[in-house]
Amino acid sequence: MAATPSVAIIGGGYAGMAAAVELAARNVPVTVFEAAPSLGGRARRVTVNDTALDNGLHILIGAYRETLRLIEKVAPPRTQPSDLLLRLPLDLNVHGKLRLRAPRLPAPLHLAWALLTAQGLTSADKRAASRFMQAMKARRWRLGADRSVATLLAEHTQPVVLIEYFWSPLCVAALNTPADRASAQVFLNVLRDSLGGARADSDLLLARCDLTALFPKPAADYVRARGGTVEAGATVDSVTRGNHQFTLHVQGSKRSFDQVICAVSPHRTAPLLSGIAELAPVRAQIEALTYEPIHSVWLQFDGRVKLPAPMIGLAGSPAQWLFDREAICGQRGLIGAVISASEEHVGEAQDALAQRVAADIAKNFGPLPPLKWHRVIAEKRATFSCAPGLARPAPRTPCPDFILAGDYVASDYPATIEGAVRSGVAAAAMIAA
Repeated sequence: MAATPSVAIIGGGYAGMAAAVELAARNVPVTVFEAAPSLGGRARRVTVNDTALDNGLHILIGAYRETLRLIEKVAPPRTQPSDLLLRLPLDLNVHGKLRLRAPRLPAPLHLAWALLTAQGLTSADKRAASRFMQAMKARRWRLGADRSVATLLAEHTQPVVLIEYFWSPLCVAALNTPADRASAQVFLNVLRDSLGGARADSDLLLARCDLTALFPKPAADYVRARGGTVEAGATVDSVTRGNHQFTLHVQGSKRSFDQVICAVSPHRTAPLLSGIAELAPVRAQIEALTYEPIHSVWLQFDGRVKLPAPMIGLAGSPAQWLFDREAICGQRGLIGAVISASEEHVGEAQDALAQRVAADIAKNFGPLPPLKWHRVIAEKRATFSCAPGLARPAPRTPCPDFILAGDYVASDYPATIEGAVRSGVAAAAMIAA
């Protein structure tokens, strides 16, 4: 009987832990190496003043089936989905500009009703949005040739108001790339699975706990319970290959494995490939990627702050979306604000940016309690820039036993948690095969 191959997973983010769970479920022992002290990658817990924050503000949607499946798989016994995620019917609310709410009706009636009753749109705007969706559905959400989202919207004569307060915010939120240079095909893939799917697929899901506790931590417990190992604070400095095995150089020690899943961010992946000559073309492809930043602004007020909704958009502010953490997960006086595709804010003084966002909240929603503290988390390379026709690295490499996973590998999806999880599931299937 053949010995079970040893498998290393480099990276304990959502992609790496998804791969680890899938292999553990197949009774394949794995060793996960994560450089950071906490699991989750770019969606991990950060503790500030004894308060659990997230490295980046993320939302899930009902269409994220693989993420939801694995969260349920590793959740502690008797945990209900509502304990982990606040599920809300689609409600896109850009304060004072647009409100589009979907009722609990079967698809596509839910979207038709949402458009019919949308606030801030004229009848002509609503007809234009409906025509666009019908046209894309008739084309099975596929384009003959990719182009920018802005170009596609112009081809279908979408009104300015609709673009500014509906399509563009959706594009930036999903792809973290401005509409004038974002892939229309990838955007359509997201629309297909959300607005074009079943009613529940467009639901918004907000984590009631920090993002490490939502999946990576219970995933690690699941893996360990099945004979696997998860090592946090363990940096893999390089990888070499010889004698049909891979050698991982981990903080001065050498560890040998038969198979490797590399599930770290692309700008950290490229240097790891330099020790394996066969992977030079893959490394070159990864190094050609460009990136988009995200700024997450956390504001802790000395007293209760109640927004009109758990998640609400702002127009005319650096912050595109605000999250009422008390309404979502009971963190009193804490507001999270996300600034996606935030290149113009790179290098800006964090205090000034936080004060600007706080002032915008007060301007729109009234006086606020005193600001106790703030934290701005700037991810300069939060996601790859999702440009039209972008050639993304394939998960399977010229080394059959060295697999790539992460939200940047070739797939239908942009750089999202679901994209990362799907890649991890696919990588595990390749290893298991």
